[in-house]
Amino acid sequence: MKKRTLTCVVCPNGCELEVCLDNKNLISIEGSTCKRGYKWAKQELTDPRRTIASSIAVDNGDWPLVSVKTDRPIPLTDIAKVMDAIKAVRVQAPIKLGEVLISNAAKTDTSIIATRNVVKL
Repeated sequence: MKKRTLTCVVCPNGCELEVCLDNKNLISIEGSTCKRGYKWAKQELTDPRRTIASSIAVDNGDWPLVSVKTDRPIPLTDIAKVMDAIKAVRVQAPIKLGEVLISNAAKTDTSIIATRNVVKL
């Protein structure tokens, strides 16, 4: 049996979770002060996901880049191909906060959305 310590990132408590694994099978998770910590630790061990924040080049805008993020967490294994999709795109101003700039990025069923406005010059 193997023990791991994880620090939960779901809420501000930052609970230290002690996880017991037998090979790759989850045996127990202890130390969470809320129900969300157990759920997060289980997902982190079986299907880790992250939200990407990045930027996309903008033509004819008052800013040369627009900040963007994924509309949902994606599997760690998909991060490189989603980043490649983001790097391959240039967009035209104007851009509105919340606008979808890439749909189904790298065939992951994830959209890339703008997190700021960019005015057309």
